[in-house]
Amino acid sequence: MTMLGKAEYGVTTFFTRSHPNDKCGANGLPLTPNSVKVLGRFQGLKHLKHPQICKYLDIVKDKHERMVIVCEHYRNCLSSKSSTFSSREKLTEIAYGVLKGLAYLNSIGITHRNLSKDNILFDAEGQVKLAEYGLYYMTGYGAEVAFPIGMPQYLAPEVLAEAPITVDEHSDVEPEVLNPSGPKVDVWSLGMILLEMMCAQDLWTGLTMPQIFHKIFAFLKTDQSPLQSIAKDNSLTETLKTLTPDVVEFLNKCLTVSVKHRPSPSELLKDDIFTELRLKEVPYRNGFQLFSTESRCKDLELPVYGENGTIMQDFDFDHLSLRNMEEVYYLWRLAGGDLEALLRKEGLVITKPPITLLPSFCTNEGDVFGQRRDRAELLDSIVITASQEQLRNRLSEVDEKAYYPLLEDEQSSMTSSLPLSPSSSDLTNTASLPLVIKEKDVEYQFHRIILYERLLKAYPYKRAHIWKEARVDIPPLVRAPVWAALLEVEGDIEGLYNSIDKDTITPTDRQIEVDIPRCHQYHELLSSPTAHVKFKRVLKAWVVSHPEYVYWQGLDSLCAPFLALNFTNEALAYACLTAFIPKYLHKIFLKDNSQVIQEYLAVFSHLIAFHDPELGNHLDGIGFIPDLYAIPWFLTMYAHVFPLHKIVHLWDTLLLGNSSFPLCIGVAILQQFRDRLLSFGFNECILLFSDMPEIDIQRCVQDSIKIFCSTPKSATYRQHARPPKKAQKEESRPNLSYYSRDYNDQPSTDLSMEPIPIEELKREKVPRISAEDLIELGELTGPAHSKSPTKRKQNSKPMLLVVDVRSEEEFNKGTVEKSINIPFHSAFSPEGDLNACPAVTTLTSSRPQVKVIVGSRGKNAVNFANEIIRLGISKVCVLHKGIDVLRQTGLLMLPPADI
Repeated sequence: MTMLGKAEYGVTTFFTRSHPNDKCGANGLPLTPNSVKVLGRFQGLKHLKHPQICKYLDIVKDKHERMVIVCEHYRNCLSSKSSTFSSREKLTEIAYGVLKGLAYLNSIGITHRNLSKDNILFDAEGQVKLAEYGLYYMTGYGAEVAFPIGMPQYLAPEVLAEAPITVDEHSDVEPEVLNPSGPKVDVWSLGMILLEMMCAQDLWTGLTMPQIFHKIFAFLKTDQSPLQSIAKDNSLTETLKTLTPDVVEFLNKCLTVSVKHRPSPSELLKDDIFTELRLKEVPYRNGFQLFSTESRCKDLELPVYGENGTIMQDFDFDHLSLRNMEEVYYLWRLAGGDLEALLRKEGLVITKPPITLLPSFCTNEGDVFGQRRDRAELLDSIVITASQEQLRNRLSEVDEKAYYPLLEDEQSSMTSSLPLSPSSSDLTNTASLPLVIKEKDVEYQFHRIILYERLLKAYPYKRAHIWKEARVDIPPLVRAPVWAALLEVEGDIEGLYNSIDKDTITPTDRQIEVDIPRCHQYHELLSSPTAHVKFKRVLKAWVVSHPEYVYWQGLDSLCAPFLALNFTNEALAYACLTAFIPKYLHKIFLKDNSQVIQEYLAVFSHLIAFHDPELGNHLDGIGFIPDLYAIPWFLTMYAHVFPLHKIVHLWDTLLLGNSSFPLCIGVAILQQFRDRLLSFGFNECILLFSDMPEIDIQRCVQDSIKIFCSTPKSATYRQHARPPKKAQKEESRPNLSYYSRDYNDQPSTDLSMEPIPIEELKREKVPRISAEDLIELGELTGPAHSKSPTKRKQNSKPMLLVVDVRSEEEFNKGTVEKSINIPFHSAFSPEGDLNACPAVTTLTSSRPQVKVIVGSRGKNAVNFANEIIRLGISKVCVLHKGIDVLRQTGLLMLPPADI
């Protein structure tokens, strides 16, 4: 975790190069904007952490290819402290800090290539912090911007001598670079900067870029070393003589013309000039990682106590300064932080008519006459400091204890429908507000983020608490690790992912490459080339590691939410995808999955009829069956249907439910279109779902929960759902709520559901219910803690009505307690209506109750259920195996004489 400390947020901006508007790539799709390419590469910079580099926090793609970058920033830089840093000892410390930062960047394949006195910053403790180190990397080595990267007076000779970058405007392929600058170019830049600092003089002030080029190349033709030549040209020969021999030798190493003989930053760190600093150095530890096999407390440091017993703080009890830098930035945006407003205030957003920007005359040397070159085309070195005052004012009334919430709260209610948050009981009121309001509320998000951070650090021990809090909501900032926790991701995920062969060519590569460019093109990050590479690696890793499955079109959409949330952590994206599929899509990706899909669709049809028989009858009547529209829903868990910002809210709830919850989401979607669907014919329904209208996702989530909680668990039984998990130690798998467990996870008995042939499922209009659920819902064994969410509340009407359709003679021999008898053979009139009788009145007036049709093992119960569904009676199901399954329970009894 990178603490905020005394850091500020620095905002910079630049424009990327534009593509011709009418050009398309080889795949027929429009060329990816350079701004999108930059957006994709930038994500890799956000996770970099090192004491000698400033942390990147955010990038925003604005209008007209403008990129706005937010980075850790400090006001003190090398150029503002020239007189202060002229001593040998201080400059040696600076050089050592710069080289450590460069060596870290080099170790992950990044070259600064933009080193200058303006981007060598100093934090509050005077430690070196490198800024702007990612500009060369994120812009494709400068190919995607119209300005040169790097200050000419600090650029190495090989940089000045390299050929221009070739850009193919008709291709999305990475730019052709003859020789991308390597780590040693930064060593030359460091040498030039140190020379300026030691001599307290800027080199070649007032010279144009061509003149600087000419001087450097002239030095290369002399017998003198570059250091001596530069000193002579700038009248620094006498000053150079005052430097100690080891400093001169170090500068000569930096300013070596030959790239082959010039040392790299990591090699220079071993120079004798840094011997004393190396002995004092404390090894850098790269912080806490959620999914790791290493001991998390091996580097634990105890707090330092003062004389009066209080803990000594470095930040004067500024609790916000002790928070994560990304967390404070997230809250800063919620508190009104506006990047575009900052740019406008500084005059960086200025719109001019294009005709006024055209120059009158240009020379071969690049000199422009007439109109001055548009400032926006070049790299603006202005760094705008974003004030944190507004955020601090918003949090000024927050109690100090809120920064350190207790995870164990004896007063929290474990039985309430909406759990209280251990951080503050007052949050329960805010939690009832619409999601769009909660996610914009600074104080609410502040409390929730801090609570989740502590819970996640205690994962998996606090898994049950994470589940409890996730039922309230999941803050966007912590959604990625919370999803991983809900999916029970554990262990060395990085090692597992790295062990999978993702490079060997396989038969599915071509299909993946075809699908990926079409996946989530509306999402700028996922449409970037960087995202396409990650998509391919994650999907290929899944296919290779699951040989029993094959690649189906739609897997890319299923992968998209996990990759978007874990863009810089492919291993976690893969781990989440691998945990998600068996829970919700078990056997869906078999080569021949027809039986699995058909069972899924049949159960979905039953669920529609169970909750909305009128709609189900209409759709069946016009032939608009789920096969025509619902397969993409379930194959991608709606990721192909909804945009990503809606999917994350939907999946926040989906991950808390069992494998049947997606079926309830489908019913909720149909109910939002209910009026239109009832008035439409077949063709209109096809058109409606071919271009899905806008969905109120918050309403969809709430309706899905209501549908799920009013559906007996066995009514959604599927034989192809995930089989029961292997027994786990009680302490390693906490007893989570009913909603997260599958019916198949319960111990199987003679009263349980059993596989039903697909043909039989498709003939039936209503779901079946197990004898287990009948006993629990009907409370046939007396009051008890029910496993079913449809269990009635105390002093309320029973949630279940048993309708016995056997003959009166069989009914009188024994039936379920409080059941009613409507013999099937005499139940319906010639017109198909129910014949009036007291039992029928009871049936038609029991609208909110679950009606369980009970008969013998024949088809009478199913036929009766199909007929009353036709009449529009809802919540109808059939007892699986008939009434005979209850004979072994001893629950059958003689009905009262007045029935």
